[in-house]
Amino acid sequence: MVLERFRLDDRVVIVTGAGRGIGAASALALAEAGADIVLAARTEDQLNEVAAQVEGLGRKAVVVTADLSDLDQVAALAQTAVDSLGRLDVLVNNVGGWMPREFVKTNVASLEDAFHFNVSTAHALTRAALPHLLAGDGGSVVSISSVMGRITGRGYLAYGTAKAALAHWTRLAARDLAPRVRVNAIAVGSVATSALEIVTGDEGLTAQMEAGTPLRRIGEPDDIAATVLFLASPAGSYITGKVVEVDGGIDQPNLDMGLPDLGEEIT
Repeated sequence: MVLERFRLDDRVVIVTGAGRGIGAASALALAEAGADIVLAARTEDQLNEVAAQVEGLGRKAVVVTADLSDLDQVAALAQTAVDSLGRLDVLVNNVGGWMPREFVKTNVASLEDAFHFNVSTAHALTRAALPHLLAGDGGSVVSISSVMGRITGRGYLAYGTAKAALAHWTRLAARDLAPRVRVNAIAVGSVATSALEIVTGDEGLTAQMEAGTPLRRIGEPDDIAATVLFLASPAGSYITGKVVEVDGGIDQPNLDMGLPDLGEEIT
C-alpha cells in the first residue's frame, strides 16, 4: 500500500529549531508517522509544548535546550539521540535564517555568520550523525533551504547566499553519502511563522505578498512538514540530491522591501 510508505514506525529523528514554526510542524508530522523525536532549540518552554504534543501522539520526545549556533552543541545531538532512543535514522536541519539587510550594511562578518548558521550547522550535525545512520538501515537528511537561494531580491544577499550554499551542499553531500544515506532539501517560500509576523500582522503587506504568489496565499508550516515527511520516509526512497521547491510558485520576491538605488555618495 502506498500510504504505508509514509510510515516511520519506531524510527528516530532529530529536528533542529523544533520549538515553533516549520520545525515544530515537522516534528509533529514525523511523530504522527510513527517516529520518536529529539527536539532541539534555544527555548525550553516551546520545546516542552511540542514534546507534549509528540507524546500525545503516542511517541517519545527528548528535549534538548541548546544554542544551535554552537557547532559542538549541534553535533552532540547525534549521540544524545542514540543514548536516549537507541538509534538514529533521520535528520531535519531546520535551524537557520538571517535578517534581510542592505548591501552596504552587510559586512563580511555578517555574511560569514549567515553561512555558519545555515550551512555549518547542517554539516556539523550530519557529519556527527553519519556513523549512526550507517549503523542502521541507512538514513535520510532533510535540510530547510529557501527560494531566496535561487531567485534574486534586494536585501537578501547574506541570507540568499547562505541558502544557495545549503542547496548545493545538499547536492554534493548526496553524492558523497549515496547509496546508504539520502540527502535532500526543501526550498521554502513565504511561510506563516513567527519570522513573518511583521508581514502577517499587516493586512496591506499580507495582501501584497499573496498577490505576488501564483497560488495567492502564504504557506503554512504544515505545507513544509508534509514535504519533510515525504523526503524522510520510504515514500521518498528514490530521491536524493534534490532541492524540492515548496514556494507557492514564485519566481521573484513577493514582497518589495523598498530599498532604493544607491546614491553617488556610496564609494
